[in-house]
Amino acid sequence: MRSFSRWAHPFGTAAALLSLWAPRAGAQQAVQGFALDRLYLSAPGAGWFVMDTLDVPSGLGGVMALTTDYARDPLRVRSSDGSQRLAVVSDEALADFGFAASYDRFRLYLNLDMPLTVTGQSGTIGAYQFTSPTTGLLFTPPGVDLGTAPDTLADARIGADARLVGSSSSGFRLGVGAQLLIPSPNENRSEYLTDGTFRAMGRVLFAGDIGVLGYAGQLGVHVRPLDNAPTPGSPQGNELLFGVAAGPRLPLGTGRALVVGPELFGATALRSFLSSSATAVEGLLSGRLEGTADDGPQVRVKLGVGGGLDARFGAPEWRIVAAVELFDHHRDHAGSSQQLLR
Repeated sequence: MRSFSRWAHPFGTAAALLSLWAPRAGAQQAVQGFALDRLYLSAPGAGWFVMDTLDVPSGLGGVMALTTDYARDPLRVRSSDGSQRLAVVSDEALADFGFAASYDRFRLYLNLDMPLTVTGQSGTIGAYQFTSPTTGLLFTPPGVDLGTAPDTLADARIGADARLVGSSSSGFRLGVGAQLLIPSPNENRSEYLTDGTFRAMGRVLFAGDIGVLGYAGQLGVHVRPLDNAPTPGSPQGNELLFGVAAGPRLPLGTGRALVVGPELFGATALRSFLSSSATAVEGLLSGRLEGTADDGPQVRVKLGVGGGLDARFGAPEWRIVAAVELFDHHRDHAGSSQQLLR
């Protein structure tokens, strides 16, 4: 009996330890990922990076745009007591190719996002296991290329905007916009580029020009089926979108103007309205140099620098955005006195 007890004691101790460890290991849940970027760009040719100036000219017009965006630490998660922190996504760079066509007060557009790099850290926060994304085309470590990371496009966006009140140069303009986000069939949620589901956005837009000062704003709803609550830093379903921008328009010689001003924008989950764990608020100081001729091809160059005011839930520590737009249009000459649709 003593011999049996001598052998049984180590096995009993091991079994007890395993019984304590097993529930803890089983409680860890792998986080699948989601569409992280909260820089919901306005339509190509819409003026600001996020806000829409609603100055769609009369006649037929077209725009081609290339926007590049780099965000530092857009997803940092922490435990409920603040003792653990993890930069799940430490670097995210995207290129956006935009195409738009406009006529009178209406605009249709398409945006295609290509990931340049998405990297981060793996680790465990509480009961959740985060796996770092490792994808890219230009800036990833050796060994990652088109052969190993063939998903060159993230979610595509198809949108439409319409100005309902005011002319293209009036003191107050009111419009509406809608977007449909289509998930890439080859996209992996673990790269934090897609929710893997269709999404939609509907927005009420307002803008105007008072002297040299231009302003714009929006209020809308992001229909987002994905709800990963209570996973730290994850989407919690449908969201309210909001934002404002303003800045002076300064003429630079003949046929050019410079617009400089702040943009403030964000999103908050409707089920956790304005809670710190489900709200992203971000600011950009942006400027654009653009042609002002009424007709013919024009060039617009934009640059924005800023970061998260509530640096969680997709709002990065800091961000830099740059864009080049080529457009051809015929402007509305109705004048600023035309405030309403005839």
